[in-house]
Amino acid sequence: MLASNLSLARLIHDRLAPAPNSPKNRNFSFRTRAHCNPVAPPPPPAPVMLGLGSLMETFAVEVQRAESRALDVPLVAPFTIASSRLEGVTNVAVRVELRNGCAGWGEAPVLPSVTAEDQGTAMEKAREACEALKRSPVMGLGRALGEIAGILPGHEFASVRAGVEMALIDAVANSIGTPLWKLFGGASNTLTTDITIPIVSPAEAADLALKYRKQGFQTLKLKVGKDLKADIEVLQAIRAVHPTCSFILDANEGYKSSEAILVLDKLNEMGVTPILFEQPVHRDDWEGLGHVSRIAMGKYGISVAADESCRSLDDVKTIVNGNLANVINIKLAKLGVVGALDIIEFARAHGLDLMIGGMVETRLAMGFAGHLAAGFGCFKFIDLDTPLLLAEDPVFGGYEVSGANYRFNNARGHGGFLHWDDIVW
Repeated sequence: MLASNLSLARLIHDRLAPAPNSPKNRNFSFRTRAHCNPVAPPPPPAPVMLGLGSLMETFAVEVQRAESRALDVPLVAPFTIASSRLEGVTNVAVRVELRNGCAGWGEAPVLPSVTAEDQGTAMEKAREACEALKRSPVMGLGRALGEIAGILPGHEFASVRAGVEMALIDAVANSIGTPLWKLFGGASNTLTTDITIPIVSPAEAADLALKYRKQGFQTLKLKVGKDLKADIEVLQAIRAVHPTCSFILDANEGYKSSEAILVLDKLNEMGVTPILFEQPVHRDDWEGLGHVSRIAMGKYGISVAADESCRSLDDVKTIVNGNLANVINIKLAKLGVVGALDIIEFARAHGLDLMIGGMVETRLAMGFAGHLAAGFGCFKFIDLDTPLLLAEDPVFGGYEVSGANYRFNNARGHGGFLHWDDIVW
């Protein structure tokens, strides 16, 4: 199963034989709450255990309806990192419905300074991809995903590409009656996530840490990188109220390499050893990334993760060839779904650990990433917390949340959906 999923990119690029053509008989009516439209005459198939890779040639895709709408959700509080400040989610939701009446959902996250798209660009490109899918003849799933990649290429449109890929793959999973976590390998249906404390004052950080301690979060991801002295003060404040927590530091490119090493030195004096140091330097500072990685691991046994420095398979090859980081942070919004599977395969083959993360997303995109991580079962670090930071949850159904623990049930596909008519055009 795992090998089948990891061969996805090869199937898409090398074995794209389309399914036989058939006459189209489009029915544009749909129920907003249903995954599969009961108007379609054939009864739903019994659930089957199929890997995504095996469906690339065998599943024929005919898109009946495809749409995108703005997905705006307020945050509980502003979310500040070293490179930007976010007041609310301004993402794009995607819905794809197949001719058999089964629908899938996706989300294109928009995060300034991280994703290349703003919401306006994401909306425009998502509409373009949706129109292309509706015009397309019947074709194999692999070829359909290849068509999406052609319309939305590279890092420039990775977030929109991910949203459309999510929706199409979810629709396919709904069609065969299989939850996504089983489609991605079925290793597990549970995850335990960290939770993020943004750049705030020491007092605010302590309040959040105490709150999260009571909710059962053991791993705290701390945003740092704007002010080295303030970062140390915040760490001290958190340690005072949650002395047993594990730390992930995320600098979001905010430090110079010398500053990053100084932070580790100061933490060592405090008796604090982070379990991970994420993106300590600018994404293009390959020399600095490698230097921090060697000091962090050699002196303190701390792994360094590449996040912003990893936006393509070529970036991961650079990291491997130079031994520049120990961990790769997989984010669907910066890689696309298919691109992420490419990188998972390559990184594991070359001995790198994996982290699953996201932008600031609802449970649509975060749930898809969670299904992927649980299904593969190979991610050492889980950072899928941002729906917990939203003031509202627009997603119905989906995974179950109990503190830091997520459980993915046996509902077909993603299991979550939006009330489409409640989403503003």
